Amino acid sequence: MSAVVSAGLRPHAALRLDAGRAAPREEWTIEETPVALLYNGLSFAVMMATPTDLEDFALGFALAEGIVESPAEFALVDVVRGERGVALHAAIPQARFDALEGRRRNLEGRSGCGLCGAESLEAALRPLPGVAPGPHIAPARILAAFEALARAQPLNDRCGGAHAAAFVVDDALLVREDVGRHNAVDKAIGALHRASPPMRAGDGLLAVTSRASYEIVAKAARAGVAVVAALSAPTDLAIRTAEAANLTLVAFVRDGRMNVYSGRERLA
Repeated sequence: MSAVVSAGLRPHAALRLDAGRAAPREEWTIEETPVALLYNGLSFAVMMATPTDLEDFALGFALAEGIVESPAEFALVDVVRGERGVALHAAIPQARFDALEGRRRNLEGRSGCGLCGAESLEAALRPLPGVAPGPHIAPARILAAFEALARAQPLNDRCGGAHAAAFVVDDALLVREDVGRHNAVDKAIGALHRASPPMRAGDGLLAVTSRASYEIVAKAARAGVAVVAALSAPTDLAIRTAEAANLTLVAFVRDGRMNVYSGRERLA
């Protein structure tokens, strides 16, 4: 077996069966490992994620989950890698920590579920802030963003098993990949704030290569993103959540067309 040549990927032996023929081959697979998120020493969540762009993930998760309200309230103080996974240790203000203890949950995160382990219905569906009125985005820009995103997924190109999320503003395309679609969104949100200079969440759109679930819309709203566009279908709750948060939700972006489910006034 060859060594790992790209972060986030590992080689595995496989047997290819094709038209009655069998042949051994080496296949690249996306890494999936437990990533623990701790705040002021308190373990809050364990997500199954691809261990790349962890600084972006740590900040983006904190913002998208409402743990902090701005990057200024967050500091990643240590990244501890072990045989069983990765621990991300962050420091947050005492007031945020007290609020976190009040709604503490311990997720066993899964690549397909962003709400696993929520302790109550109220915790799962916390109120969301309304997003600002702007920006105005032409449908042609959304289509162009997905065309560019299709060419900017190195992990998925190698393994076929990665989701991608991109923050798009003007001609800038900031892409992050992960085994989990929610994790990819967290990474993209963290990356836009860590960019130099930082990008304003309310100035662009969030493009995802998955369906538009409630959790993706909720993360976008908490981060101040006003436009979410998805390659696949939206869920009913995602549409209702987008409407309540004054967020523009576009889905089925493919083959030169799209469906607009909420916030059509932003599509200039």
